[in-house]
Amino acid sequence: DDELKEVFDYALSKNLAFFDTAELYGLGRSEELLGKFRKEACATKEDEEKVIIASKFAALPWRTKREDVVKACKASVKRLGGQPIDLYQIHFPNAWSNEDYWDGLADAYDQGLVKSVGVSNYGVDALRACHAKLSERGIQLATNQIQMSLLYRWPIENGLLDACKELDVKVLSYSPLALGFLTGKYDRNNLPSGPRSKIGEQLFDNEDGSYERLLEVMRDVAGKHDDAPMSQVAINWAIAKGTIPIPGARNIRQVKQNLSTLDWSLTAEEENLLDDASAKVTGFVTPDKNPFPRKDVNTGLAMYDS
Repeated sequence: DDELKEVFDYALSKNLAFFDTAELYGLGRSEELLGKFRKEACATKEDEEKVIIASKFAALPWRTKREDVVKACKASVKRLGGQPIDLYQIHFPNAWSNEDYWDGLADAYDQGLVKSVGVSNYGVDALRACHAKLSERGIQLATNQIQMSLLYRWPIENGLLDACKELDVKVLSYSPLALGFLTGKYDRNNLPSGPRSKIGEQLFDNEDGSYERLLEVMRDVAGKHDDAPMSQVAINWAIAKGTIPIPGARNIRQVKQNLSTLDWSLTAEEENLLDDASAKVTGFVTPDKNPFPRKDVNTGLAMYDS
């Protein structure tokens, strides 16, 4: 907890205190810590307003009513310290009851529990449907939080990113470092532990030189920017695509490195070089391997595509 408090305080000192959490993270523990850290660090209302917190409702199978969203939201508000949540999102699609969740988001907004609403892991069709439903109540769908990185380009290729831009829905891109595989610290003989090891094995089993070529391009780009860490190249690429990347930070070193990304940006030529190299890489996670329901069984609406 002490290291996480350092991360919080440093981000706040830089006026970059945006934190994305969820009721599922630590089964509420993440929200409780953020609420505690904000209370300890912020002596005034003005200080509190510098902290932006996004949280998420877990669309679990037994939650089928709009009231479930409001109830969960109230619990999150309490854990976070009592203030309205800046951004409240549906964490992932369910196989049913999705439209009820959208009504729940709108109810939470109308009750003053949240300042804005969003979704996460929504595909093009679900995004458009949710946007239209909320618009009926005069509420803008603010965000869609999706996986996107140099190794996971599907939202670019299938039109999801374009649809978000068309509807003025901001994209929060999670896993911009591709589970660490864009940092240069892993290779065939040095894989991460846990579930990521299987992903690494698949990536290297399918390696035809394109992944190493991408890393070489990233190193070249980093070298032109005072030998920046490769992670900053990956994050800046996500920024160049018009998204708001949300890399994780477990300690002060990581948060300093992440936030220093904003000290420089890619040139158009560098972005194109990275695009060309990343488009050739195969073997990383594909959408069909992700666990989210593809379709709402009651409405037939396609919920997830990437």
